[in-house]
Amino acid sequence: MKSWIFFLGSLLLTIGAIVFVKYWLGSYENPGYVLIGIGNWSMEASLIVFLTGLIIIFYILYLFFNFLGWLIRLPGHLKNRSRSIKFNRSQEALVAGLVGSAEGKWEHAEKILIKHASHSGAPLIHYLTAAKAAQSRGAYDKRDEYLKKAAAQAPGSDVAIGLTQAELHFSANQFDKALETLTKLHSIDSTHASVLKLLHQTYQHLGDWQGLRKLLPSLNKNKVLMEAEIKKLEIDAFSGVLKQAIKKDDTNELRLLWTEIPGHIKKNPLVAAVYFAAMIDAGLSADIENELVEVLTINWDETLLMLFGSIKFSDAFKQLEIAESWLPHHRSDVLLLTTLGKLSLKCQELTKAEDYLTQSIAKDPTVQAYRLLGELYTSQGDEHKANNCYKQGLELASKGVIRQVDETVLSQ
Repeated sequence: MKSWIFFLGSLLLTIGAIVFVKYWLGSYENPGYVLIGIGNWSMEASLIVFLTGLIIIFYILYLFFNFLGWLIRLPGHLKNRSRSIKFNRSQEALVAGLVGSAEGKWEHAEKILIKHASHSGAPLIHYLTAAKAAQSRGAYDKRDEYLKKAAAQAPGSDVAIGLTQAELHFSANQFDKALETLTKLHSIDSTHASVLKLLHQTYQHLGDWQGLRKLLPSLNKNKVLMEAEIKKLEIDAFSGVLKQAIKKDDTNELRLLWTEIPGHIKKNPLVAAVYFAAMIDAGLSADIENELVEVLTINWDETLLMLFGSIKFSDAFKQLEIAESWLPHHRSDVLLLTTLGKLSLKCQELTKAEDYLTQSIAKDPTVQAYRLLGELYTSQGDEHKANNCYKQGLELASKGVIRQVDETVLSQ
């Protein structure tokens, strides 16, 4: 449009100039002429006619070459126009595909995305969205096909494609395939937050606690998770590793693994309880006496206290003395009072045992406390009191069973 305005403007200016020159030359007695001769051929014309002819020829040639250039550029224009139309359609298809996926119209979204993917400025998005749609309708073969096409279309987007592939495998519970892809991605970029996050979730689902244990430093260093989440993962990972070692029934491996666990994790009651329980079960109570006392003193925990009460100390009186040293700090702890009664009974300090067990029952009656108190009265030959304790213990146990049954029925 601008070129035509320029052309018409210059033409009007030229015509105006010709009129001006004509009147200017007409003021002379001899306005001049032009003679052109070539061989036997000659042409004579007035100056004004000659100039007018030149200008006309110029504009004719201008229009001719302009038209010729337009004809030459025409295929390119048509091609660009076609490409532009296809691009616009692909953009519309992308929007329609995303909307279709959001609305759950998986098959429709998949078809429209693939149809226009080759003409899109962002074919990667088309194929990745189509892969998600295919998986949502259970077409895993199509999903994998679209992911391959995405890789072919965008060879420099390995992480984006791989991460989408891993996410799809993960959501389809194909954890082994997800782990395979994520391991490759981790070797490409070991600090990628999304890769690390999905990798630790995959390890958890697979129960690969060793893998998760090795990943913990990267998760912590790259601030992928909150501090509280990291701590929970540490507990899960090291507890899982210990449990796997326990299943192998190899105490040497268990001990070696315990030495490799960081000190702050060893002091966590959840992790410590797994190790101490395994060592007690293996008959190696003597090896953990001091460490169990140290952890329990720092982090008071009922499970550890129960383990402490069940352990066979080399010196039973020392064990009782240690437990009594905790009493000033945990006077209201029913389990501690019961444990003190149990240890006093073991040391044949019957008066102490009766006092501790009576206090425990007064605060919160338990089956264990009634049983221990019954055993104490039996050892003293007081069958009436013993039978009364056993009876109350059985009634308490029965109530507990009935309560559990009722809760189970109500939950159903």
